[in-house]
Amino acid sequence: MQPSPGAPSEAGTVVTAALLVIGDEILSGRTKDKNIAYIAEYLTNLGIDLREVRVVPDVEDEIVAAVNALRHRYTHVFTTGGIGPTHDDITADAIARAFGVPIDVDPRAVALLLERIPKDQFNEARRRMARIPAGAELIENSVSKAPGFSLGNVHVMAGVPTIMQAMLDGLAPRLATGRKVLSRSVPAGLKEGDIAGPLGVVQTAFPDVSIGSYPTFEEGVGFTTTLVLRSRDEGRLAEAQAAVLAMLAEVRAGPAVGT
Repeated sequence: MQPSPGAPSEAGTVVTAALLVIGDEILSGRTKDKNIAYIAEYLTNLGIDLREVRVVPDVEDEIVAAVNALRHRYTHVFTTGGIGPTHDDITADAIARAFGVPIDVDPRAVALLLERIPKDQFNEARRRMARIPAGAELIENSVSKAPGFSLGNVHVMAGVPTIMQAMLDGLAPRLATGRKVLSRSVPAGLKEGDIAGPLGVVQTAFPDVSIGSYPTFEEGVGFTTTLVLRSRDEGRLAEAQAAVLAMLAEVRAGPAVGT
């Protein structure tokens, strides 16, 4: 789903984020993470720059340390994983500890869970999913009803991709956002070694435009390169793109260099 616009920040403000992926199963390779790319693209479309991704195990001390490091550095911190009903789901406790607040069963969370779970099946394990740190705002979950929560600038979501995506949709309208980064892709049709030098000259001329070089190998064609330009300023982006196209034309017209 396309994200809804969040609460805009002041003009020109850059809004940043970090993602903290929590779970032994990610680090062991047993579970292949499907959330990082989705969240990165989603936040980019909102005007939030994802600057860092960390993966930590189901160890409370490590979760607390990572949360406290990240929440003081970035506008938003998003976490995935560790809010289910089992003994190793310790994210909520770790967040409460990081902020120095108590945690208990939240009546709001209980009410949401009872919309999906029959009361006679609402056992102690499922009751764990209603434990929310004091002062947190719930993140609704249209898939299974078990909520995530936001405490300060930390947004705690499930690790299951479909549930995480539902939570992100529910959270997006209240997120502070900035100006979106615009991008242009330019197929170079040349090897990186052919263009590295002159591309560096273009980058020096446009320090406010990010220019990335991404090589690929195509069967029957060989190595080729796509250049991706990014900026929040449409005019500067267009100028940089024109400079890149001129550089590529000049390289193609001259003798081949590099391999």
